[in-house]
Amino acid sequence: MEKHRAIPKGYMTVGELAKKMGVTVRTLQHYDKEGFFSPSAESEGGRRLYTDKDLIRLHQILALKHLGFSLEAIKNRLIPLDTPTEVAKVLTEQAAHIKKEIQSLSQAYEEIELLKAEVIQMQSVDFKKYADIITNIQMKNEFYWLIKRFDEPMLDHIKEHFTMEASMEFMRRFENLGNKIFSLQKENIPPDSDAAQSLAASFWEMVLEFTGGDMSMFSKLMKFTEADKSGNKWEKKQATINAYIGLALDIYFAKSGQNPVMEGSKEIE
Repeated sequence: MEKHRAIPKGYMTVGELAKKMGVTVRTLQHYDKEGFFSPSAESEGGRRLYTDKDLIRLHQILALKHLGFSLEAIKNRLIPLDTPTEVAKVLTEQAAHIKKEIQSLSQAYEEIELLKAEVIQMQSVDFKKYADIITNIQMKNEFYWLIKRFDEPMLDHIKEHFTMEASMEFMRRFENLGNKIFSLQKENIPPDSDAAQSLAASFWEMVLEFTGGDMSMFSKLMKFTEADKSGNKWEKKQATINAYIGLALDIYFAKSGQNPVMEGSKEIE
């Protein structure tokens, strides 16, 4: 590096270069320290001096940095390239990398919006439940929004007895059964009909599968639709299902001679 007593014509100080290129002096000092972009000369007083050639090189670096390349990639991969084909290959790889980042950011944006809606509905701060919701959203569990309706013992019970895949499959079966029950109610099929009693039997089997015989979990299972009083479409439908299946279960238990110990079971009526 050349040394100069003063700043000769054709040279710029680090401050002048930074101003021309719209970067900070600190950025240029960092580039120099890393051996990435060093000045062509230096004054005897220790001032860094740059030429127009340095300015062009910095312009190239900033342009590539704008495309998402790291300083290391620019220094070690792009600058040494000699042919258009080599440069195009690196640019193709960078385009693929950026596309993947865009997809990841888009997914993160959607997850944030979904979580925000759940947080507002919960009307309380519960970071443990937030984490459960995020995990379920990332796992593409379409029933993630139900999490806010379960208390901690219920969530612990689900985690202990079901894998993520198993819980999703259970909820799909439960929802399908609920749709069948809802259809019977809408068609005014009596709760004591063969069709209703068959669904009551299936419903009770699923309850036992979910609770493992723990009836405290049964009452929680049947009450979770009441956790949010906003009266949305799903809740109204579930209330109809609960009322109908409650009647059907009373008849089912009476006919079968069963006397299940269900704390709070009448709450489904």
